[in-house]
Amino acid sequence: MNAKTKIFTALVLFLLLSPAAFALDNNENVCAVYFTGIGCSHCARADPVVLGTLPKTTNLIVIEYEIYRDAVNSRLMTGYNDNYNTGFGVPLIILNNDKFIRGDSPIITQLKGTVNELGSNNCPLADGTSLSFEDLDITSLPGKPKIWKGERILMAVNGTGDSNVLKNLLTTDNPLKALESIDYELIEPKAVPLSGTEVTFDNAVKISGWIFQWNGKGFDNVDKTNNANANNDAVADSIARDKIKLSTLCIIALADTINPCALAVFILMLIGITTYDPGNRKKRVLYAGLSFVTAVYIMYFFYGLIIIRSIQLVEAITNIRPILTTIFGTVAILLGLLHLKEVLWYRPGGMLTEMPMSWRPRVKKLMTSITSPKGAFFMGAFVTVFLIPCTMGPYFIAGGILSVLELIETIPWLLIYDFVFILPLIAITFIIHFGFKQVEDVSGWKEKNIKNIHLFTAIIMLFVGLGILFGWI
Repeated sequence: MNAKTKIFTALVLFLLLSPAAFALDNNENVCAVYFTGIGCSHCARADPVVLGTLPKTTNLIVIEYEIYRDAVNSRLMTGYNDNYNTGFGVPLIILNNDKFIRGDSPIITQLKGTVNELGSNNCPLADGTSLSFEDLDITSLPGKPKIWKGERILMAVNGTGDSNVLKNLLTTDNPLKALESIDYELIEPKAVPLSGTEVTFDNAVKISGWIFQWNGKGFDNVDKTNNANANNDAVADSIARDKIKLSTLCIIALADTINPCALAVFILMLIGITTYDPGNRKKRVLYAGLSFVTAVYIMYFFYGLIIIRSIQLVEAITNIRPILTTIFGTVAILLGLLHLKEVLWYRPGGMLTEMPMSWRPRVKKLMTSITSPKGAFFMGAFVTVFLIPCTMGPYFIAGGILSVLELIETIPWLLIYDFVFILPLIAITFIIHFGFKQVEDVSGWKEKNIKNIHLFTAIIMLFVGLGILFGWI
Protein backbone atom coordinates (compact mmCIF):
# COMPACT_ATOMS: atom_id res chain seq x y z
CA MET A 1 0.00 0.00 0.00
CA ASN A 2 1.58 3.30 -1.12
CA ALA A 3 1.56 6.54 0.86
CA LYS A 4 -1.37 8.09 -1.03
CA THR A 5 -3.51 5.02 -0.49
CA LYS A 6 -2.71 5.01 3.22
CA ILE A 7 -3.62 8.69 3.53
CA PHE A 8 -6.92 8.18 1.64
CA THR A 9 -7.84 5.15 3.78
CA ALA A 10 -7.08 7.02 7.00
CA LEU A 11 -9.21 9.97 5.86
CA VAL A 12 -12.18 7.73 5.04
CA LEU A 13 -11.93 5.99 8.41
CA PHE A 14 -11.73 9.35 10.20
CA LEU A 15 -14.87 10.62 8.45
CA LEU A 16 -16.80 7.43 9.14
CA LEU A 17 -15.86 7.30 12.80
CA SER A 18 -16.09 10.99 13.61
CA PRO A 19 -18.98 12.43 15.64
CA ALA A 20 -20.10 14.39 12.58
CA ALA A 21 -20.55 11.17 10.65
CA PHE A 22 -22.62 9.69 13.44
CA ALA A 23 -24.73 12.84 13.56
CA LEU A 24 -25.46 12.55 9.86
CA ASP A 25 -26.23 8.87 10.18
CA ASN A 26 -28.53 9.47 13.14
CA ASN A 27 -30.48 12.02 11.08
CA GLU A 28 -30.95 14.47 13.96
CA ASN A 29 -34.38 15.91 14.50
CA VAL A 30 -35.86 19.28 15.35
CA CYS A 31 -38.34 18.56 18.13
CA ALA A 32 -41.05 21.07 19.09
CA VAL A 33 -44.19 21.27 21.22
CA TYR A 34 -47.33 22.62 19.54
CA PHE A 35 -50.49 23.87 21.25
CA THR A 36 -53.61 24.11 19.11
CA GLY A 37 -57.37 24.02 19.48
CA ILE A 38 -60.07 22.47 17.32
CA GLY A 39 -62.48 25.28 16.47
CA CYS A 40 -59.79 27.99 16.57
CA SER A 41 -59.83 29.87 13.24
CA HIS A 42 -56.15 30.86 13.48
CA CYS A 43 -55.21 27.24 14.23
CA ALA A 44 -57.09 26.22 11.07
CA ARG A 45 -54.46 28.12 9.07
CA ALA A 46 -51.43 26.95 11.05
CA ASP A 47 -52.31 23.28 11.64
CA PRO A 48 -51.82 22.07 8.04
CA VAL A 49 -48.33 23.59 8.05
CA VAL A 50 -47.19 22.46 11.50
CA LEU A 51 -48.82 19.02 11.45
CA GLY A 52 -48.89 18.35 7.72
CA THR A 53 -46.37 19.99 5.40
CA LEU A 54 -43.31 20.49 7.63
CA PRO A 55 -43.15 17.04 9.31
CA LYS A 56 -43.19 15.56 5.79
CA THR A 57 -40.65 17.89 4.17
CA THR A 58 -38.21 18.63 7.02
CA ASN A 59 -36.74 16.80 10.04
CA LEU A 60 -39.39 18.34 12.32
CA ILE A 61 -41.00 16.19 15.01
CA VAL A 62 -44.08 17.77 16.59
CA ILE A 63 -45.52 16.90 20.00
CA GLU A 64 -49.07 18.23 19.65
CA TYR A 65 -51.41 19.15 22.50
CA GLU A 66 -55.00 19.94 21.50
CA ILE A 67 -56.44 22.10 24.30
CA TYR A 68 -60.03 23.00 23.38
CA ARG A 69 -61.37 19.48 23.66
CA ASP A 70 -58.95 18.13 26.25
CA ALA A 71 -58.90 19.83 29.65
CA VAL A 72 -55.78 17.89 30.74
CA ASN A 73 -53.83 19.22 27.76
CA SER A 74 -55.18 22.69 28.45
CA ARG A 75 -53.70 22.71 31.95
CA LEU A 76 -50.24 22.00 30.51
CA MET A 77 -50.15 25.49 28.99
CA THR A 78 -49.82 26.94 32.49
CA GLY A 79 -46.58 25.04 33.10
CA TYR A 80 -45.16 25.97 29.72
CA ASN A 81 -46.09 29.62 30.22
CA ASP A 82 -44.39 29.64 33.63
CA ASN A 83 -41.14 28.27 32.22
CA TYR A 84 -41.08 29.67 28.67
CA ASN A 85 -43.15 32.88 29.12
CA THR A 86 -45.23 32.03 26.06
CA GLY A 87 -48.64 33.36 27.06
CA PHE A 88 -51.86 31.42 26.48
CA GLY A 89 -52.65 32.22 22.86
CA VAL A 90 -52.94 29.52 20.22
CA PRO A 91 -51.61 28.42 17.81
CA LEU A 92 -48.30 28.25 19.66
CA ILE A 93 -45.16 26.27 18.85
CA ILE A 94 -42.32 26.07 21.39
CA LEU A 95 -38.80 25.13 20.33
CA ASN A 96 -36.66 26.07 23.34
CA ASN A 97 -36.29 28.58 26.17
CA ASP A 98 -35.27 31.28 23.71
CA LYS A 99 -37.57 30.53 20.81
CA PHE A 100 -41.31 30.15 20.43
CA ILE A 101 -43.68 31.32 17.70
CA ARG A 102 -47.29 32.30 18.39
CA GLY A 103 -49.98 33.15 15.87
CA ASP A 104 -50.92 31.72 12.50
CA SER A 105 -49.11 34.20 10.23
CA PRO A 106 -45.79 34.11 12.13
CA ILE A 107 -45.87 30.32 12.24
CA ILE A 108 -46.64 30.02 8.53
CA THR A 109 -43.92 32.49 7.50
CA GLN A 110 -41.19 31.74 10.05
CA LEU A 111 -41.32 28.12 11.16
CA LYS A 112 -39.74 26.45 8.13
CA GLY A 113 -36.78 28.82 8.17
CA THR A 114 -36.37 28.33 11.91
CA VAL A 115 -36.37 24.54 11.55
CA ASN A 116 -33.76 24.66 8.79
CA GLU A 117 -31.64 27.13 10.76
CA LEU A 118 -31.68 25.01 13.93
CA GLY A 119 -30.78 21.75 12.18
CA SER A 120 -31.45 19.85 15.41
CA ASN A 121 -33.35 20.70 18.56
CA ASN A 122 -34.18 19.02 21.86
CA CYS A 123 -37.80 18.53 22.92
CA PRO A 124 -38.89 21.33 25.31
CA LEU A 125 -40.56 19.92 28.42
CA ALA A 126 -43.18 21.51 30.69
CA ASP A 127 -40.74 21.89 33.60
CA GLY A 128 -38.39 24.05 31.52
CA THR A 129 -35.83 21.31 30.76
CA SER A 130 -35.26 19.64 27.41
CA LEU A 131 -34.19 16.28 26.04
CA SER A 132 -33.29 15.05 22.58
CA PHE A 133 -36.01 13.00 20.96
CA GLU A 134 -33.66 9.99 21.06
CA ASP A 135 -33.36 10.29 24.87
CA LEU A 136 -36.96 11.29 25.52
CA ASP A 137 -39.24 8.80 27.28
CA ILE A 138 -42.45 9.59 25.42
CA THR A 139 -44.48 7.41 27.79
CA SER A 140 -43.67 9.93 30.54
CA LEU A 141 -45.13 12.86 28.60
CA PRO A 142 -48.06 14.43 30.46
CA GLY A 143 -51.55 14.83 29.04
CA LYS A 144 -52.71 13.26 25.78
CA PRO A 145 -50.03 14.10 23.21
CA LYS A 146 -50.00 13.30 19.51
CA ILE A 147 -46.52 12.95 18.01
CA TRP A 148 -46.15 13.72 14.29
CA LYS A 149 -43.20 12.65 12.16
CA GLY A 150 -43.27 12.44 8.37
CA GLU A 151 -46.31 10.45 7.25
CA ARG A 152 -46.79 8.92 10.70
CA ILE A 153 -48.44 9.72 13.99
CA LEU A 154 -48.44 8.30 17.53
CA MET A 155 -51.51 9.10 19.63
CA ALA A 156 -51.59 8.51 23.37
CA VAL A 157 -54.53 6.50 24.70
CA ASN A 158 -53.28 5.97 28.24
CA GLY A 159 -49.57 6.60 27.57
CA THR A 160 -48.14 3.24 28.66
CA GLY A 161 -45.72 1.15 26.63
CA ASP A 162 -42.08 0.85 25.60
CA SER A 163 -40.79 4.29 24.61
CA ASN A 164 -37.95 3.01 22.42
CA VAL A 165 -40.25 0.70 20.49
CA LEU A 166 -42.74 3.50 19.92
CA LYS A 167 -40.10 6.01 18.80
CA ASN A 168 -38.63 3.44 16.43
CA LEU A 169 -41.99 3.16 14.68
CA LEU A 170 -41.89 6.90 13.97
CA THR A 171 -38.33 6.97 12.67
CA THR A 172 -37.64 3.58 11.06
CA ASP A 173 -37.57 3.17 7.28
CA ASN A 174 -39.80 0.09 7.49
CA PRO A 175 -42.57 0.19 10.12
CA LEU A 176 -43.91 -3.20 8.99
CA LYS A 177 -40.60 -4.88 9.85
CA ALA A 178 -40.49 -3.07 13.19
CA LEU A 179 -43.96 -4.40 14.01
CA GLU A 180 -42.85 -8.00 13.46
CA SER A 181 -41.08 -8.15 16.82
CA ILE A 182 -43.78 -6.56 18.98
CA ASP A 183 -47.37 -7.27 20.01
CA TYR A 184 -49.99 -5.10 18.38
CA GLU A 185 -53.66 -5.04 17.50
CA LEU A 186 -54.63 -4.23 13.94
CA ILE A 187 -57.36 -1.57 13.80
CA GLU A 188 -59.06 0.56 11.19
CA PRO A 189 -57.29 3.89 10.64
CA LYS A 190 -59.25 6.89 11.91
CA ALA A 191 -59.06 10.42 10.59
CA VAL A 192 -57.19 12.72 12.97
CA PRO A 193 -59.10 16.00 13.43
CA LEU A 194 -57.36 19.32 13.01
CA SER A 195 -58.96 22.73 13.29
CA GLY A 196 -61.05 23.06 10.14
CA THR A 197 -59.95 19.79 8.53
CA GLU A 198 -58.63 16.29 9.23
CA VAL A 199 -55.71 14.04 8.29
CA THR A 200 -56.32 10.52 7.06
CA PHE A 201 -53.95 7.55 7.20
CA ASP A 202 -53.75 4.26 5.31
CA ASN A 203 -52.89 1.95 8.22
CA ALA A 204 -53.29 1.78 11.98
CA VAL A 205 -52.35 -0.46 14.91
CA LYS A 206 -52.86 -0.25 18.64
CA ILE A 207 -49.75 -0.87 20.74
CA SER A 208 -50.05 -0.85 24.54
CA GLY A 209 -51.37 2.60 25.42
CA TRP A 210 -50.85 4.17 21.98
CA ILE A 211 -52.30 4.17 18.48
CA PHE A 212 -49.80 4.25 15.61
CA GLN A 213 -50.98 5.31 12.15
CA TRP A 214 -49.00 5.67 8.94
CA ASN A 215 -49.27 6.08 5.20
CA GLY A 216 -47.74 3.81 2.61
CA LYS A 217 -47.32 0.05 2.53
CA GLY A 218 -49.51 -1.85 4.99
CA PHE A 219 -50.53 -5.41 5.69
CA ASP A 220 -51.56 -7.38 2.60
CA ASN A 221 -53.65 -9.92 4.50
CA VAL A 222 -55.86 -8.23 7.06
CA ASP A 223 -57.51 -10.46 9.64
CA LYS A 224 -61.13 -9.39 9.21
CA THR A 225 -62.19 -10.98 12.49
CA ASN A 226 -59.52 -9.14 14.46
CA ASN A 227 -60.36 -6.00 12.54
CA ALA A 228 -64.01 -6.31 13.51
CA ASN A 229 -63.07 -6.85 17.12
CA ALA A 230 -60.82 -3.82 16.98
CA ASN A 231 -63.69 -1.76 15.59
CA ASN A 232 -65.93 -3.01 18.38
CA ASP A 233 -63.29 -2.04 20.91
CA ALA A 234 -63.01 1.41 19.34
CA VAL A 235 -66.78 1.82 19.45
CA ALA A 236 -66.81 0.63 23.07
CA ASP A 237 -64.09 3.16 23.92
CA SER A 238 -66.12 5.89 22.25
CA ILE A 239 -69.27 4.87 24.13
CA ALA A 240 -67.32 4.80 27.40
CA ARG A 241 -66.08 8.33 26.78
CA ASP A 242 -69.60 9.49 25.99
CA LYS A 243 -70.91 7.85 29.16
CA ILE A 244 -68.33 9.73 31.20
CA LYS A 245 -69.42 13.01 29.62
CA LEU A 246 -73.10 12.16 30.02
CA SER A 247 -72.69 11.09 33.63
CA THR A 248 -70.82 14.30 34.40
CA LEU A 249 -73.55 16.46 32.90
CA CYS A 250 -76.30 14.49 34.63
CA ILE A 251 -74.54 14.89 37.99
CA ILE A 252 -74.32 18.65 37.49
CA ALA A 253 -77.96 18.76 36.31
CA LEU A 254 -79.02 16.92 39.48
CA ALA A 255 -77.37 19.61 41.56
CA ASP A 256 -79.30 22.16 39.54
CA THR A 257 -82.64 20.40 39.58
CA ILE A 258 -82.99 19.77 43.34
CA ASN A 259 -83.08 23.49 43.77
CA PRO A 260 -85.14 25.30 46.43
CA CYS A 261 -85.52 28.28 44.14
CA ALA A 262 -87.09 26.44 41.20
CA LEU A 263 -89.24 24.27 43.46
CA ALA A 264 -90.58 27.29 45.34
CA VAL A 265 -91.60 29.13 42.16
CA PHE A 266 -93.27 26.05 40.71
CA ILE A 267 -95.22 25.34 43.91
CA LEU A 268 -96.43 28.95 43.99
CA MET A 269 -97.75 28.55 40.46
CA LEU A 270 -99.63 25.36 41.38
CA ILE A 271 -101.10 26.99 44.46
CA GLY A 272 -102.37 29.83 42.28
CA ILE A 273 -103.97 27.44 39.79
CA THR A 274 -105.70 25.28 42.41
CA THR A 275 -106.91 28.33 44.35
CA TYR A 276 -108.40 29.91 41.24
CA ASP A 277 -110.45 26.84 40.31
CA PRO A 278 -110.57 24.36 43.22
CA GLY A 279 -113.35 22.31 41.63
CA ASN A 280 -111.27 21.35 38.60
CA ARG A 281 -107.86 21.28 40.26
CA LYS A 282 -106.55 17.94 38.95
CA LYS A 283 -107.05 18.79 35.30
CA ARG A 284 -105.73 22.33 35.71
CA VAL A 285 -102.69 21.14 37.67
CA LEU A 286 -101.78 18.76 34.85
CA TYR A 287 -102.18 21.23 31.99
CA ALA A 288 -100.76 24.25 33.81
CA GLY A 289 -97.87 22.26 35.30
CA LEU A 290 -96.84 20.77 31.96
CA SER A 291 -97.19 24.16 30.23
CA PHE A 292 -95.00 25.83 32.84
CA VAL A 293 -92.39 23.07 32.66
CA THR A 294 -92.32 23.19 28.84
CA ALA A 295 -91.67 26.93 28.91
CA VAL A 296 -88.84 26.53 31.43
CA TYR A 297 -87.35 23.73 29.30
CA ILE A 298 -87.38 25.86 26.15
CA MET A 299 -85.96 28.96 27.81
CA TYR A 300 -83.21 27.05 29.60
CA PHE A 301 -82.22 25.43 26.33
CA PHE A 302 -81.69 28.85 24.74
CA TYR A 303 -79.86 30.09 27.84
CA GLY A 304 -77.53 27.13 27.47
CA LEU A 305 -76.78 27.96 23.85
CA ILE A 306 -76.05 31.56 24.82
CA ILE A 307 -73.67 30.48 27.61
CA ILE A 308 -71.79 28.07 25.35
CA ARG A 309 -71.57 30.47 22.41
CA SER A 310 -70.37 33.30 24.66
CA ILE A 311 -67.52 31.15 25.98
CA GLN A 312 -66.62 30.07 22.44
CA LEU A 313 -66.55 33.67 21.19
CA VAL A 314 -64.20 34.68 23.99
CA GLU A 315 -61.95 31.72 23.17
CA ALA A 316 -61.95 32.71 19.49
CA ILE A 317 -60.34 36.02 20.48
CA THR A 318 -57.85 34.59 22.97
CA ASN A 319 -57.30 31.14 24.40
CA ILE A 320 -58.62 31.17 27.95
CA ARG A 321 -59.26 27.44 28.24
CA PRO A 322 -56.54 26.84 30.89
CA ILE A 323 -57.93 29.75 32.92
CA LEU A 324 -61.55 28.67 32.36
CA THR A 325 -60.82 25.19 33.62
CA THR A 326 -59.59 26.65 36.89
CA ILE A 327 -62.53 29.07 37.02
CA PHE A 328 -65.11 26.30 36.49
CA GLY A 329 -63.60 24.14 39.20
CA THR A 330 -63.31 27.06 41.62
CA VAL A 331 -66.88 28.25 40.96
CA ALA A 332 -68.22 24.73 41.56
CA ILE A 333 -66.37 24.48 44.88
CA LEU A 334 -67.59 27.94 45.96
CA LEU A 335 -71.18 26.97 45.12
CA GLY A 336 -70.74 23.79 47.12
CA LEU A 337 -69.43 25.76 50.10
CA LEU A 338 -72.32 28.25 49.86
CA HIS A 339 -74.84 25.40 49.95
CA LEU A 340 -72.91 23.81 52.83
CA LYS A 341 -73.17 27.11 54.67
CA GLU A 342 -76.97 26.89 54.29
CA VAL A 343 -76.86 23.48 55.95
CA LEU A 344 -74.96 24.80 58.96
CA TRP A 345 -76.37 28.33 59.23
CA TYR A 346 -79.55 28.50 57.18
CA ARG A 347 -80.96 31.87 56.19
CA PRO A 348 -83.68 32.13 53.49
CA GLY A 349 -82.61 33.90 50.33
CA GLY A 350 -78.95 32.93 50.51
CA MET A 351 -76.66 34.34 47.81
CA LEU A 352 -76.55 32.09 44.71
CA THR A 353 -78.45 29.33 46.52
CA GLU A 354 -82.00 30.67 46.77
CA MET A 355 -84.10 33.46 45.31
CA PRO A 356 -83.31 36.81 47.00
CA MET A 357 -85.90 37.77 49.61
CA SER A 358 -86.54 41.13 47.93
CA TRP A 359 -87.77 39.34 44.78
CA ARG A 360 -90.12 36.92 46.48
CA PRO A 361 -93.22 39.14 46.96
CA ARG A 362 -93.23 40.13 43.29
CA VAL A 363 -92.73 36.56 42.09
CA LYS A 364 -95.45 35.30 44.45
CA LYS A 365 -97.89 37.87 43.13
CA LEU A 366 -97.10 36.94 39.54
CA MET A 367 -97.32 33.18 40.09
CA THR A 368 -100.58 33.25 42.05
CA SER A 369 -102.19 35.35 39.32
CA ILE A 370 -101.99 32.53 36.76
CA THR A 371 -105.44 31.31 35.74
CA SER A 372 -104.84 29.11 32.67
CA PRO A 373 -102.33 26.74 31.05
CA LYS A 374 -101.54 29.46 28.48
CA GLY A 375 -100.77 31.89 31.30
CA ALA A 376 -98.63 29.23 32.97
CA PHE A 377 -96.61 28.83 29.77
CA PHE A 378 -95.89 32.54 29.35
CA MET A 379 -95.20 32.95 33.05
CA GLY A 380 -92.83 29.97 32.96
CA ALA A 381 -90.87 31.66 30.17
CA PHE A 382 -90.80 34.98 32.00
CA VAL A 383 -90.03 33.75 35.49
CA THR A 384 -86.81 31.99 34.38
CA VAL A 385 -85.23 35.45 34.65
CA PHE A 386 -85.87 35.33 38.40
CA LEU A 387 -84.37 31.84 38.61
CA ILE A 388 -81.04 32.86 37.07
CA PRO A 389 -79.28 33.92 40.31
CA CYS A 390 -79.87 30.59 42.03
CA THR A 391 -79.77 28.10 39.13
CA MET A 392 -77.20 29.40 36.63
CA GLY A 393 -74.09 28.42 38.61
CA PRO A 394 -74.24 24.71 37.73
CA TYR A 395 -75.51 25.55 34.23
CA PHE A 396 -72.52 27.82 33.62
CA ILE A 397 -70.17 24.98 34.59
CA ALA A 398 -72.00 22.53 32.31
CA GLY A 399 -71.85 25.08 29.49
CA GLY A 400 -68.11 25.44 29.98
CA ILE A 401 -67.63 21.69 29.70
CA LEU A 402 -69.73 21.59 26.51
CA SER A 403 -68.04 24.63 24.96
CA VAL A 404 -65.25 22.41 23.58
CA LEU A 405 -67.78 21.00 21.08
CA GLU A 406 -69.14 22.67 17.99
CA LEU A 407 -72.32 24.56 18.86
CA ILE A 408 -74.56 22.18 16.89
CA GLU A 409 -72.95 19.21 18.67
CA THR A 410 -73.99 20.62 22.05
CA ILE A 411 -77.72 20.48 21.24
CA PRO A 412 -78.38 16.85 22.29
CA TRP A 413 -76.30 17.33 25.46
CA LEU A 414 -78.27 20.46 26.39
CA LEU A 415 -81.57 18.71 25.72
CA ILE A 416 -80.57 15.91 28.11
CA TYR A 417 -79.31 18.32 30.77
CA ASP A 418 -82.49 20.40 30.66
CA PHE A 419 -84.66 17.30 30.78
CA VAL A 420 -82.92 16.21 33.99
CA PHE A 421 -83.40 19.75 35.30
CA ILE A 422 -87.20 19.67 34.83
CA LEU A 423 -87.72 16.07 36.00
CA PRO A 424 -88.70 17.00 39.60
CA LEU A 425 -91.21 19.54 38.28
CA ILE A 426 -92.78 16.89 36.04
CA ALA A 427 -92.85 14.46 38.96
CA ILE A 428 -94.61 16.99 41.22
CA THR A 429 -97.17 17.70 38.49
CA PHE A 430 -98.16 14.02 38.19
CA ILE A 431 -98.03 13.38 41.94
CA ILE A 432 -100.58 16.13 42.54
CA HIS A 433 -102.64 15.32 39.44
CA PHE A 434 -103.13 11.70 40.46
CA GLY A 435 -103.91 12.70 44.03
CA PHE A 436 -100.93 11.10 45.78
CA LYS A 437 -100.19 14.42 47.50
CA GLN A 438 -101.68 17.89 47.77
CA VAL A 439 -99.83 21.03 46.73
CA GLU A 440 -99.61 22.01 50.38
CA ASP A 441 -97.96 18.67 51.21
CA VAL A 442 -95.26 19.22 48.60
CA SER A 443 -94.66 22.74 49.86
CA GLY A 444 -94.38 21.49 53.44
CA TRP A 445 -91.96 18.74 52.41
CA LYS A 446 -89.71 21.31 50.74
CA GLU A 447 -89.61 23.53 53.81
CA LYS A 448 -89.03 20.59 56.14
CA ASN A 449 -86.15 19.21 54.05
CA ILE A 450 -84.59 22.49 52.93
CA LYS A 451 -81.28 21.73 54.67
CA ASN A 452 -81.11 18.23 53.18
CA ILE A 453 -81.65 19.73 49.72
CA HIS A 454 -78.77 22.14 50.27
CA LEU A 455 -76.58 19.31 51.58
CA PHE A 456 -77.28 17.19 48.50
CA THR A 457 -76.36 20.08 46.21
CA ALA A 458 -73.25 20.90 48.27
CA ILE A 459 -71.89 17.36 48.00
CA ILE A 460 -72.40 17.22 44.24
CA MET A 461 -70.88 20.65 43.53
CA LEU A 462 -67.84 19.98 45.72
CA PHE A 463 -67.29 16.67 43.93
CA VAL A 464 -67.64 18.31 40.50
CA GLY A 465 -65.32 21.18 41.44
CA LEU A 466 -62.58 18.92 42.73
CA GLY A 467 -63.05 16.66 39.70
CA ILE A 468 -62.52 19.56 37.31
CA LEU A 469 -59.46 20.91 39.13
CA PHE A 470 -57.78 17.51 39.50
CA GLY A 471 -58.71 16.20 36.06
CA TRP A 472 -61.26 13.54 37.04
CA ILE A 473 -63.89 15.30 34.91
